[in-house]
Amino acid sequence: MIRVAGLPKASTKIPSTFTQLALVCVAVFAPQAGFAQADAATIAELRQQIAQLSARLEQLESDSREEPAEASNNWVNNISVSGDLRTRYENIDDATSLKDRNRNRLRARVDLSATVNDDWSASIGLASGGDDPISTNQTLGNAASTKDIRLDYAYFEYRGIDNLTFTGGKYKNVFYRPGGNAMLWDGDYRPEGLALRYSANGLFFNAATMILESDDRAGQQDKESMWGAQLGYRLAGLTFGAGYYDASVKGSNAFYDADLFGNSADNSGAFLYDYEELELFADYSFMLQDYEVSLFGDYVENLDADTADTGWVIGAGIARALWELSYSYQNLEADAVFATFADSDYGGGGTDAKGHIVSAAYELISNTSVGFTYFMNEQISTGSDYDRLQVDLSVSF
Repeated sequence: MIRVAGLPKASTKIPSTFTQLALVCVAVFAPQAGFAQADAATIAELRQQIAQLSARLEQLESDSREEPAEASNNWVNNISVSGDLRTRYENIDDATSLKDRNRNRLRARVDLSATVNDDWSASIGLASGGDDPISTNQTLGNAASTKDIRLDYAYFEYRGIDNLTFTGGKYKNVFYRPGGNAMLWDGDYRPEGLALRYSANGLFFNAATMILESDDRAGQQDKESMWGAQLGYRLAGLTFGAGYYDASVKGSNAFYDADLFGNSADNSGAFLYDYEELELFADYSFMLQDYEVSLFGDYVENLDADTADTGWVIGAGIARALWELSYSYQNLEADAVFATFADSDYGGGGTDAKGHIVSAAYELISNTSVGFTYFMNEQISTGSDYDRLQVDLSVSF
């Protein structure tokens, strides 16, 4: 049997035309030059071996061309980029202020997500705005000054166990919000800590730790975190469940902007209560001819407060093709929830407000929509009216 010395490795590139020409020459001239005395059977065997070598070399050439291309495209397949941009006109009519407030605002967000391997993934998000924990809006002005970009979130996720997801870092809120309402959690809130989610056969469970202050030098030892758990069930278009959240902040000072955002304070200006919040929620979606209809309700009570300890919201929505319309009525007493993370727009932000929320949106073209939200609220403790109009143009990619 003939042995070919110096057979190319899989990564070696060999011009296919040259290879074929060389093999043809060997097949044609070898019997005349070196194998004149060989019989026909020997020549046939040699030609068969040459044909096999030719096929093998062609396969090696193909592999050498494909492998680098696959390697170079690997990171592209594992990383995704998305984001959105929103411009907003806002009018605020606050009865406690001498005149209306008008402003133009911008929100820009970018998400970079990567699949690390079969079990692990990671995401990083950047957003406009300052250090407000529940807003990424940036007010335009100041002679067209440059605007801030901050770390909105940065977290990892582990899915190596069936039906379970573990999350750590500064992450997107894992708690279910019926109808997307923001009575307990503003939509821009990004908790910091660890979270767990379980979902199977309609049953779901969400739990999380939420750091309020991790540095002992800030004087918040043993009172620096919040935790919560939520259990629910999905059946056709119906979702219902309960949650419990605990912020042991009694006697602590404000954690952001020296403001309690409607929560009651003691004589020193610190939190008067802890926030042991029991939540009951439900929502239901169904089709009515060509319309998608949704109904929802959410109730919360702070088990530690003596008075002004409950909150509730009910609402409905209808959508068809390119448009949607929703309405809700909310009553949120001063100490029903930990106000630092509650809706930043409703009633001026935080708690101690009641009233209506109306919103609508229309998709102009793919990934581009225009919408408005109108808050008609009243501050419970003072009886002062608070109205806010927001008109948005949003683009996503």
